[in-house]
Amino acid sequence: MSEFKLFYQKDGAIKVSRSLEFLKKTPTSQFLWIDLNDVDEEVESQLEEFLKIYIQEEEEMIEIETSSRFVETRDTLVVNMNFLSDDYAKNPVSFIIKNNILISVRNGELASFTETVKRMFANPENYQAGWNVFLTLMDTRIEFDADMIEANTQEITQLSNTIQEADEDALMKIKNLQEKTMMFRENIIDKQRAASNMLRSNLFPKDLHDNLTILIKDINSLLEHIRFSFDRLDYLQDTFLGFVNIEQNKIIKIFTIVSVLFMPPTLIASIYGMNFVGMPELDTPWGYPASIGAMVISSLGILLWFRKKKFL
Repeated sequence: MSEFKLFYQKDGAIKVSRSLEFLKKTPTSQFLWIDLNDVDEEVESQLEEFLKIYIQEEEEMIEIETSSRFVETRDTLVVNMNFLSDDYAKNPVSFIIKNNILISVRNGELASFTETVKRMFANPENYQAGWNVFLTLMDTRIEFDADMIEANTQEITQLSNTIQEADEDALMKIKNLQEKTMMFRENIIDKQRAASNMLRSNLFPKDLHDNLTILIKDINSLLEHIRFSFDRLDYLQDTFLGFVNIEQNKIIKIFTIVSVLFMPPTLIASIYGMNFVGMPELDTPWGYPASIGAMVISSLGILLWFRKKKFL
């Protein structure tokens, strides 16, 4: 859903406008945050002309190079990163900060943005510039990421408690959890890089450095949690492979026992299958039942020996 929101300070409270005309008639010093959610190109063009900024296309927002993810000029800061939705889809978001005004560009609904708006209305005195809004957006996003990582950890724990044998479904679950964990790691590192670059930025307010440092510590703690999840998944994979080896050994053991059991009868049958004239048993009436009996006795003997050795 296309939506344009303009957040500004007035009489100690935060208010919202959805009018571009209001933006052009109001002093920019009152503005905190301009949120663009899937707006058309005409709105973007008007904002670019009025605020003297450049709004990147989605193809530019998703570039992985550092020069594209973080851009700092004399008076403008551009930060591009991915936010995860509830279905684990990546949503590229571009943040532009100029003259203490935050401009966010996105193409979908994100829970962290909704939560940030609630916090702004609950404590308007904490938001004097767009930098405060940006830090809150980062903080809420990290909290949502932490919840998603915790849910992923619970899935790993449940799988660990249920895996009892070499099951193909279990292997697929391990694979899917590994891919999900890698996605979390990529997403968190994206935010770590953005926060670290901002800490070194000349435009970032000095009085907010402590807040950003705490944010970086939270990000690092999530990376440690993700690393622990990787270790657990590696352990589960090794456990699964151990079950596979056990199953294979059982099958090989069965084939080996069967082969050994039939070796003496096969030998006896081979001997009496030879049509030499000098074989006395061929002319005796008890030759056939004797050979059958010898086969059975030899197989039973080997079977009893296996049981005595506890091979069975």
